[in-house]
Amino acid sequence: MTEHTQIITTIITSFLITLILGPIVIPILHRLKVGQSIRDEGPKSHMQKSGTPTMGGLIMITAICVTTLTSGNVNRDLYVILFATISFGLIGFIDDFIKVVLKRNLGLKAYQKLIGQITVAIIIAVYQSSISEYGTKILVPFINEEWDLGILYIPFIVTVMVATANSVNLTDGLDGLAAGVTLIVSAFFSLVAINLGYSSIAAFCGALTGACLGFLRFNAHPAKVFMGDTGSMALGGAIAAIAILMNLTLLIPIVGGIYFAEALSVILQVTSFKLTGKRIFRMSPLHHHFELKGWKETKVVIVFWSITLVLCIVGLFSLN
Repeated sequence: MTEHTQIITTIITSFLITLILGPIVIPILHRLKVGQSIRDEGPKSHMQKSGTPTMGGLIMITAICVTTLTSGNVNRDLYVILFATISFGLIGFIDDFIKVVLKRNLGLKAYQKLIGQITVAIIIAVYQSSISEYGTKILVPFINEEWDLGILYIPFIVTVMVATANSVNLTDGLDGLAAGVTLIVSAFFSLVAINLGYSSIAAFCGALTGACLGFLRFNAHPAKVFMGDTGSMALGGAIAAIAILMNLTLLIPIVGGIYFAEALSVILQVTSFKLTGKRIFRMSPLHHHFELKGWKETKVVIVFWSITLVLCIVGLFSLN
């Protein structure tokens, strides 16, 4: 079986597992009454989504784990990526559990999330700098040079990983947005992993792609389930770990441009309001700005998917 065939197999397997788990898990979430609460200050069109089951990220995490662990491409790198995915997913799960089960709207405090995220990120950074042949070097896209960050490597990797996870979390605000963007990004990384000879990482990317595709069956507009912080944190941790272990950290802001545009919009909005009392956007994150300008939710999602596809093509050219 060729590597390309194996990746297609992992995509299909993860996709089917997700499709099977959806009708089983979603009714359970309904019975547990783990419904999403919608912010009053958000777009009024979102109020009808109140009560939609959340924590659906458990479906994707399960599909990814089962698929990768049975793929025949299990090695140390795969375990590290799974560790990052599950650990970030666990942080999100605890946050969701506090919010929707214990009915404490704020969930984990910001510093509690950060402590957990930074701890996991440090483990990944230390692993990569100690085990990888690249050491503390990172590849710079477009010029294809390696820069040695030395003692700055670990804090840099920690910053990137935490930023990516939280950026994906902010992106998860419209039906199918985060799942669709991550599907495209993970498909991109699966192609890169195959070409660079990272068979186990390619298998993981295939499983991630299939899980996102399957989840869209239930999460596309109108969503029957939301991934919650459980899913968005897991996806962010996964994408960051994939790029880090292939020494392609600087590709994340390129191919994941939508993630960072969403995060940047929040930073700019908060900073502007605190300094001047004025808002730059009608609402942040960025997807809500376009909604309030009159775009339909589905239009925003499709446009953001399309931009991600273009950015991934740019990412491919940056490696040539």
